Amino acid sequence: MKALIASAGRGTRLRPITHTRNKHLIPIANKPMLHYAIEATTSAGIKDIAVVVNADSDEVLEAIGDGSRWGAKITYIPQAVPGGLAQVVALAEPFIGKDKFIFYLGDNMVVGGLRRYIDEFESSDCNCYLTLARVKDPGRFGVPEIKNGRIVSVEEKPKNPKSSYAVSGMYLYDSHIFEAVKAIKPSRRGELEISDAHQYLIDKGYRIGYAEITGWWKDTGKPSDLLEANRLVLDNVTPDMNGDADTQSVIAGRVVVGRGTKIVKSVIRGPAMIGENCVIEDSFIGPFSSIGNNTLIKKSEVEYSIILRDCKVVNVGIRLEGSILGNDVEIVEAAGKPRVHRFMIGDQSRVEVA
Repeated sequence: MKALIASAGRGTRLRPITHTRNKHLIPIANKPMLHYAIEATTSAGIKDIAVVVNADSDEVLEAIGDGSRWGAKITYIPQAVPGGLAQVVALAEPFIGKDKFIFYLGDNMVVGGLRRYIDEFESSDCNCYLTLARVKDPGRFGVPEIKNGRIVSVEEKPKNPKSSYAVSGMYLYDSHIFEAVKAIKPSRRGELEISDAHQYLIDKGYRIGYAEITGWWKDTGKPSDLLEANRLVLDNVTPDMNGDADTQSVIAGRVVVGRGTKIVKSVIRGPAMIGENCVIEDSFIGPFSSIGNNTLIKKSEVEYSIILRDCKVVNVGIRLEGSILGNDVEIVEAAGKPRVHRFMIGDQSRVEVA
């Protein structure tokens, strides 16, 4: 069994964060999303992994390396132009060969691991095995139609979904999938849709199995999804205090604090994660917040937010909540008169003021 992980694409729904970084490297609980995908596959015993990356960037390669830290071997496959998930599968045929494999979208997260689905696929006679999750908005995803315990059709982003299930970002295949991805045509979006490849397999009489994800699964395609994934991961952290807190500070609940971090006259209420070499002074860090390395938070309050590295939040008079700050972002009290809001904001940013 091999693994194929998708980490290309431009992350347009997560701009402006993705203007300067690959979306799969955005941290969830201070760890890049792509790490969770690699950990999931290696924990399931798969050590031979291919990662599809944007051909014009070495960002993922530099962040992930050769896979040795996970005891795995990682092969990188460049994708010159984004052309859909079925194109990603087609690019991987020389790597996969005749082996069975799991195709994992690097911006998806699931709790409970992959071993169950791999075992069920390998013990079955299925050519394709899909993992399904009940969602509130199935029209955002590939949606299966199920009759008498069988998937009879799969439609990509339908206006009128035929079930409340989404096909999640973990698919198991044998080599017949390569026949399918070569046979389909681009959709109206100009992409080779993986749902069309699944429909091809159904139409040709290949056996399609499925399992429902019973834990939580998140496709982190939108800012609200990032925050929710961050919440879910933080909700399971083990407290770990590696920094220093003075006697006037209160640390309550499941809180992780990195080396070199100083907490001064502050309240940290978990679950929360604070990176290395941060300063939290005269501030409140509320539940479900992750704070990146080298960040200063002074006389301010933060809750249910993701703050990346090298940020400054100083003398902010209202609590930051449900926020995502990229690297090297500063939110500080204006100096001098008159008192004004002063912004320097890039394309596709979002700001709410009170």
